[in-house]
Amino acid sequence: MLLALSEHPAPAAGGGHGELDVMGALFVFMLATFIGVMVIQRVSRLLHTPLMSLTNAISAIAVVGAIIVSAGKDYPGYITALGLVAIFCSTTNIVSGFLITDRMLKMFKKQEKVAK
Repeated sequence: MLLALSEHPAPAAGGGHGELDVMGALFVFMLATFIGVMVIQRVSRLLHTPLMSLTNAISAIAVVGAIIVSAGKDYPGYITALGLVAIFCSTTNIVSGFLITDRMLKMFKKQEKVAK
């Protein structure tokens, strides 16, 4: 059974129809966006800092994947360009996430009294 499946190329490997691959990818992107928005809206305010840390970790994984794709010589030029865009966007997300998390954590620190 597995041998029979391996003889037919997968759509992602170039064996499928290009239009269907784009439509499937668009559907997955829209579904992930919708689920992400729903999850973020339902998170209580106290859990936003740990959630920011988690998204920073996920963005770090995306940066590693984008670096691997950008450094690959077997990919067409537009894939390399998309990898570079992914590196930029994920790095921006990581840096801004750390800045916002730091600002949120500073709100919980006790204020020192200023001597007059």
